[in-house]
Amino acid sequence: MPLVLVGTPIGNLSDLSPRAVEALAGADAICCEDTRRTGRLLQHAGVERRPLVVVNDHTEVAAIAGVLERLARGERVAVVSDAGMPGISDPGERLVRAAVDAGHLVEVVPGPSAAVTALVASGLAAGRYAFEGFLPRKGSGRSARLLEVAGERRTTVLYEAPHRLARTLADLAAACGPDRRVAVARELTKLHEEMWRGSLSGACAWVAEREPRGEVAIVLEGAPAPLPAGDADVEAAVQARLEAGDSPRDAAATVAAALGVPRRRAYEVAVRRRG
Repeated sequence: MPLVLVGTPIGNLSDLSPRAVEALAGADAICCEDTRRTGRLLQHAGVERRPLVVVNDHTEVAAIAGVLERLARGERVAVVSDAGMPGISDPGERLVRAAVDAGHLVEVVPGPSAAVTALVASGLAAGRYAFEGFLPRKGSGRSARLLEVAGERRTTVLYEAPHRLARTLADLAAACGPDRRVAVARELTKLHEEMWRGSLSGACAWVAEREPRGEVAIVLEGAPAPLPAGDADVEAAVQARLEAGDSPRDAAATVAAALGVPRRRAYEVAVRRRG
């Protein structure tokens, strides 16, 4: 029998799909982050309570063996998170990998997504986007990821806890510049749903005037297209590669890729400088 990932509502319980109810009702056991929260969901759906296995950030690895034993016995095991799709910034990814490696079938019952909901309501480009999830909380890992996000050309969706929102918006403003457009979504699909849109500097001022509550999704405008490289930029970059020991051909290939210029243009510069 398969491992079934079941998308659950991100706020409004009415968003639980009939297929999700069917999957939960047909499960022999349900893996969940919080038994109380999942118990309330089952009660709302009219599903008789099933054996609940706690699979959260702290217990997922330890729970894998027991779940695989259930699957090997022919049981049908459903996996839910507190909200949204298991495995997306929530436990479930390692469990799925273990089930796949053991040769078990994995099914998915799609459901609401905070990232996609925030993205399509943001007013920013939604045709191509990057999902970043939660940034590292501190250190070089956070700095490196902020730089990556700042340079990303696609719209980026991030998650953040309310008590860290002000700091993250300030860090994004420092990395991306204060004028980059952003949308901040809070309590999506719930009674007090809120969507703020504007610049990063405006978002910093907005959050300083209130105490945000509930889950937050940040939708960040993609980085602007870089300005075309000038002759001086190409000359300097080619010279640096030649001095590093590259052949004219290798220097041209590296510079063309880095600056987005035709390889022939970079090669002509390399040959002239080498000559």
